[in-house]
Amino acid sequence: MHNPLLQLEGVTKRFGGVTAVENITLNVFIRELRCVIGPNGAGKSTLFRLITGMYPPTGGEIFYNGYNITSLSTFERARHGISMKFQTPMVYYDRTVGQNVLISLQRHYDLEKAGKMAVNFMKNFGLAGMAGRLAGEVAHGYRQWLEICMAVATNPELLLLDEPTAGMSAEETARTAELIHRLNDLGMTILVIDHDMEFVRLLNCDLTVLHLGKFFAQGKLSEIQAHAGVRDIYLGKR
Repeated sequence: MHNPLLQLEGVTKRFGGVTAVENITLNVFIRELRCVIGPNGAGKSTLFRLITGMYPPTGGEIFYNGYNITSLSTFERARHGISMKFQTPMVYYDRTVGQNVLISLQRHYDLEKAGKMAVNFMKNFGLAGMAGRLAGEVAHGYRQWLEICMAVATNPELLLLDEPTAGMSAEETARTAELIHRLNDLGMTILVIDHDMEFVRLLNCDLTVLHLGKFFAQGKLSEIQAHAGVRDIYLGKR
């Protein structure tokens, strides 16, 4: 197997006397779609912030494409080809949907090319009909898709998604899963962090399970679904 695109080696994060993430080792390979799951309090959000550079680890190292990025800032990691979408949409609420997409594209392309590309991006993400509307005025689900669109517009090699369907309806959740599969089919490596098992079933990818900040299980969806311990931590002891 090829070397991993993203590699965490013994990553730990402590806040005072509280250990939020403990000795996590994780490999994500090129073109892989992987989901890190776990109930609330499992350490998923902390792990996401460690990968994105928002938190420095207390211990362990993080590698990207074989390069040690442990000490790099979020901005520097983005320059290396990592793009991220946070749980709460971080869009420019006082700018139109089209302007939001254009802002992301202008980081890499001149204005004329970015404008043409923005039209195609919005069409592919189901946003073309609201290009002229303020991002703060569109429905929550569309803001979620807009931020994914903006993250993809930076042409990343690795896309990180933190609970991308939070607050969405069942129909919107299904559309988001389809979108993620489409991006992965086009060759994008994607790591999703979530706790919604219905959404995880739609993704139908390899899973890593966290519990109380520690590695708990890993495997195919069918293996995790049959794992008695995973059922216990989600549903309570039998």
